[in-house]
Amino acid sequence: MKVNNKIALITGGGQGIGEGIALSLARNGSHIIIADLKSQNTETIQNRISEIGRQVMSFSMDVTNQSSVDNVVQKTVDSFGRIDILINNAGVFGGPQWHQRGNWNDSDWNEVFAINVRGLSRVTESVSVHMKNRKYGKIVNIASGAARKGTQLNPPYAASKAAVINLTQSWSLKLAPDNINVNAICPGFLWTPLWEKIAHKRIQEPDNTNFSSPRQFFDQKIISTIPLNREQTPEDIGNLACFLASDYAKNITGQTINVNGGAHMS
Repeated sequence: MKVNNKIALITGGGQGIGEGIALSLARNGSHIIIADLKSQNTETIQNRISEIGRQVMSFSMDVTNQSSVDNVVQKTVDSFGRIDILINNAGVFGGPQWHQRGNWNDSDWNEVFAINVRGLSRVTESVSVHMKNRKYGKIVNIASGAARKGTQLNPPYAASKAAVINLTQSWSLKLAPDNINVNAICPGFLWTPLWEKIAHKRIQEPDNTNFSSPRQFFDQKIISTIPLNREQTPEDIGNLACFLASDYAKNITGQTINVNGGAHMS
């Protein structure tokens, strides 16, 4: 994939999609910096990356705090000399205890836009300064299938991820003169800790009481929604992220690519 010896900073890299991307990049030769608000939970993935034979570091980063972001970016540059790849994966589905409430509220709007939109742009701003100095960089933003169409279930989240697609286009135009590629991925249905919470919430609804477990609800969602009739995995997202971060994708920028088994085509 031509990412050998690249330095990759991954926000929200401690679990789920972020973990899949970290492992894919590591398997293809990159050294990994995991920037996660809960960095104490990253020991397992750090061990797996070390076993692959790559260097790995983990820092606590709050994408809503400029000092926290700049501190991690600077520590990465001090340790490795550069940042070649940025994966903007950190994101939330709602405000605190969103999965225990019936409807969205102001905390959902505030939280998802602070993290999913402004946080993504804040990290991009900080990292791109160093990429521009070297006239090289690959940035991959993680959006969502929810960005492609409206939803009555969680408008704040869907709107925030639609904003990620727009930001991807805006940043690609801004950074193209400095040879920096910016693209996005819309993941489909993955059984991650996030989707487990979503499914648990959904089976509490009157129309879904026939499901005995969150996983059963998720499996039915796959059957009814995915033409290929199979769920996606963090590794699927990681493989595409790895390609977009490689020089094979040197002439791809400003694009958003679905990895959803055909659930939505655009």
